Amino acid sequence: MNRLHAQWQRLFLAPGLSPQDGQTPPLTDAQGRTRALLLELARPADWRALAGVWQAVQQELGLPAPAIAVSGSEGFQLWFALAEPVEPATGLAFLQALSQRYLPDVAPRRLRLQAGASSDTALATLPPQLQAQAGQWSAFVSPDLAPVFADTPWLDVAPGADGQADLLAGLRCLSTEDLREATARLAPLHLDSESTEPRAAAPADPGAAARQTPQAFLSEVMNDASVPLALRIEAAKALLAHSR
Repeated sequence: MNRLHAQWQRLFLAPGLSPQDGQTPPLTDAQGRTRALLLELARPADWRALAGVWQAVQQELGLPAPAIAVSGSEGFQLWFALAEPVEPATGLAFLQALSQRYLPDVAPRRLRLQAGASSDTALATLPPQLQAQAGQWSAFVSPDLAPVFADTPWLDVAPGADGQADLLAGLRCLSTEDLREATARLAPLHLDSESTEPRAAAPADPGAAARQTPQAFLSEVMNDASVPLALRIEAAKALLAHSR
């Protein structure tokens, strides 16, 4: 196992999953859970918008910085590393809440939200990977160099494994509790029926959202008609699994 593989395993791979030379590492365990959450903005790539998410995650939510990557084709990516594997519905709820809060004006077709095998599109793989159709490479990049790839979000040659490992070495994982609390804090805002001013769906108590249980949050997702059907189905599955 080289240094890059060791960082993949430390940050993104579920227990028991080990990367092998020349093979793409699986991102889900036997139960379909994952430690790798992906938020991608593409068609076109827009680093300025995604940089706002990257900064807000740290400054407003107090979470560890996600890894930044170019997709190898049309987009920028944020890879969130989790300390423990989570169900797809839990990961998707967090990503959906992030995009609704910080990318509200972005068309859904431009976003890829991936939690394990839950995506309804072709699954993205951990960088660096050669994109066969384009002949270009995905790669992790540093925050200061990300703007350089605004027009061409890819590398023309394979990035060095040691350099990629160095970019990942300073990253930390999100705990499951931090993930759930952040998702609750990102609960969508609703308009009061007698006012155009937005109000929080959470109770007046500012600590109530953070104390919301995962089951309560998933129940809200399942019953919210404004949430995409695929996410509501995943939330229902997670609740069913928890009740067994």
